[in-house]
Amino acid sequence: MAQDDFLFTSESVSEGHPDKVCDRISDEIVDLFLSYGDNVRAGVETLVTTNQVVLAGEVRGPESIQPDDMISLARKAVREIGYEQDNFHWEKMDVQCLVHSQSADIAAGVDASGNKDEGAGDQGLMFGYACLDTPEFMPAPIQYSHEILKRLADARHAGKISGLGPDSKSQLTLRYENGKPVGCTSVVLSTQHDEEIEQAEVREIVRPFIEATLPDGWMCAEEEFYVNPTGRFVIGGPDSDAGLTGRKIIVDTYGGAAPHGGGAFSGKDPSKVDRSAAYGARYVAKNVVAAGLAEKCIIQVAYAIGISKPLSVYVDTLGTAAVSEDKLTGAITEVMDLSPRGIREHLNLSRPVYARTAAYGHFGRTPDDDGGFSWERVDLADSLKAALT
Repeated sequence: MAQDDFLFTSESVSEGHPDKVCDRISDEIVDLFLSYGDNVRAGVETLVTTNQVVLAGEVRGPESIQPDDMISLARKAVREIGYEQDNFHWEKMDVQCLVHSQSADIAAGVDASGNKDEGAGDQGLMFGYACLDTPEFMPAPIQYSHEILKRLADARHAGKISGLGPDSKSQLTLRYENGKPVGCTSVVLSTQHDEEIEQAEVREIVRPFIEATLPDGWMCAEEEFYVNPTGRFVIGGPDSDAGLTGRKIIVDTYGGAAPHGGGAFSGKDPSKVDRSAAYGARYVAKNVVAAGLAEKCIIQVAYAIGISKPLSVYVDTLGTAAVSEDKLTGAITEVMDLSPRGIREHLNLSRPVYARTAAYGHFGRTPDDDGGFSWERVDLADSLKAALT
């Protein structure tokens, strides 16, 4: 039986974290290819370290997209994040592009042809999750961890604060009573800063952003408020730690509050079910909870490379369902086509909307007018309820 009273911790990392720099660059390149239509493929990995960026992976698209175009996007991403350090500078860094053409064997399995529908880009299992912790139907620890860093980044970009760098991390421990979050027992925030700024000053710069994010009365005790616990964080970003695409999968999803299939999202076009099926599973889970059919919902879907239909669809409401899970599974499969093509078309995923997902979570975001974060809509809720009547 699940605990009712407990502490739970999640962390987030900013757009300037080395791994997130990589995610952003990889997704910028995905968007570049998708801007030429949906008959493109991109699986792009990025490595960053001291004044070095390496691009690798496989793509399929127009010959007009050249390595120089991808290199320019890498510089653009690093500039917009805000890196102009001696040992990591958007203009001075060395960028190598080792991206090559997609394997013909993979393409043959994935592409639709004749009577064969579009297949999954790989085998694997993906999860979606939703709960009632927050208005975004997200677990509160990860949602608030993201929001703190996003507020700090927005203020830094707008020139409202000075002295802080792009690289930062947040971590919140929340107290749950009767299964609901009720307060924060500890805050950990580490942020890169200028040489001349002391730890105590950094603490007061970040404090209002944390207090503005947490609900009233939730702020932890002062002795549990940890800012730059090592005392100094001047050297940051890829100069201090190498980064790779796809290493922050728990940050990207539910902060450890729900299972993860293991596949990363960034750098992958929507033919890769690691990304599109995880979005589809979140969409379904969120709509189940939004429809009032459960207080919590985990969806698992599984695929085989080249096969169009999901191998399995599993629903777990953790004992909170208003209807049987068998009936709920039937309603989900009735109203939502969970094949790779079905998800891609239902959520209109073949658009260049992915660079914005690279930091502060792929879930719990507001749907954009141009179709970004379409998996966060709750427009399936009425159909799910109707299928159960």
